Amino acid sequence: MKIETGNGSISLLALIAIYSVSMVTSLPGLAISPILGELENVFKGAGQFEIQMLESLPSYVIIPFVLLSGKLSMSKNKNRILFIGLALFVVSSLLYFTANSITMLLVYSITLGIGAGIVIPFSTGLIADFFSGVRRTTQLGIVSSVTNIMLVLATLLAGFLAGIGWKYAFIVYCFSIIPLILVFFIPKQAAVRVPVKSGRNEVDPITGIGSGKPKMDTGKTERQSVGKRWPLKLMSIYFFVTAIVLVIPFNLSIYMENLHIGNSDYSGTVISLFFLAMTVPGFFITKIVKVLKKNVNFLSLLFIAAGLCLFLITEKIWILTGAAILVGVGYGIMQPLIYDKTATAFSAHATFALALVMSMNYLAIIVYPFVLKILGTVFHISSVHFPFILNAVLGVAFMVFAFFRRDTPTLGIMDKTKFGFQERKH
Repeated sequence: MKIETGNGSISLLALIAIYSVSMVTSLPGLAISPILGELENVFKGAGQFEIQMLESLPSYVIIPFVLLSGKLSMSKNKNRILFIGLALFVVSSLLYFTANSITMLLVYSITLGIGAGIVIPFSTGLIADFFSGVRRTTQLGIVSSVTNIMLVLATLLAGFLAGIGWKYAFIVYCFSIIPLILVFFIPKQAAVRVPVKSGRNEVDPITGIGSGKPKMDTGKTERQSVGKRWPLKLMSIYFFVTAIVLVIPFNLSIYMENLHIGNSDYSGTVISLFFLAMTVPGFFITKIVKVLKKNVNFLSLLFIAAGLCLFLITEKIWILTGAAILVGVGYGIMQPLIYDKTATAFSAHATFALALVMSMNYLAIIVYPFVLKILGTVFHISSVHFPFILNAVLGVAFMVFAFFRRDTPTLGIMDKTKFGFQERKH
């Protein structure tokens, strides 16, 4: 069976192989969360800082290797780079079962983070390489959903396995064996630097430097609108939106426990529903864009802001559940659209550009707790409401900003004709 790409076709097995790569992006750190308490008893000589670092260390390591992998993809064999990253991830996953000290666990966390960092840019970069136009938007939506589904399933499985024994939790990392096997079915892609027309000159897609050769004036291009060198606007948006929604997985449990909302397990259910809500929009992303048109990002931010505000005005369980779902849906719409705009604006070297954007997700995860702690210390605030108040205010402010920027390529629609509609000119 052949799958149309807009540039030709690829086999169904190749597409499944590409989907499988996105499974790895959700795995780092998942196995550690449910066993942190038990590790304190297993390794009694280990300090609290060392144990906490086991959970966050992969994210610190991922960022530089995401950027390195994206940069290497511009000139090296992409399939080879991907294979090396997957192999390193698989080896690290298996080594966890041999760990008998906290030091060994920390070392394996580093190598796991390196492997994940190498792989992550290809989870969306391969889609950008093979697909174009509305088919690329559709596939990026599906990849985003696959990533989020894997996050939910792996989290639940890790918690279940941790109940059997702390080392069993690391079995979730072994899912990486699947893409390692399937990587051989992904067609080879040549990394070629292709100049693109921008204004009157040919412009290198990465440096933004023109060749000096006069060209026919094609008008303002998408690349000019978003940025010539790095997708800085899209990077900023992805970082900001991710940081805003992190309040739910990071702070909801403490929030509900302190306010005595529901039982001790209910916060976990709400967080799972939040992640599930993130998965749904990706499967229908092109239809969503066709309906919402230039308002798609504004309305997504409206969902996020409304959901966060609901946490401040009510303590009813069913409303808070709906609020978390609203936030998840809003983020689930924006995520694949940010990937799509990046791939469109930097099509010549989409993997590198997507690496820059995707690194913002991990940077937000690292920075968010520190920002909250610093602000809480400066303003002497320790209330469990504070993270939700702060993020709700930021969400509303960004929503208003997006409303007035609906006609821009960054917060509107970059290519209207791709989705089969054209806005009326007034």
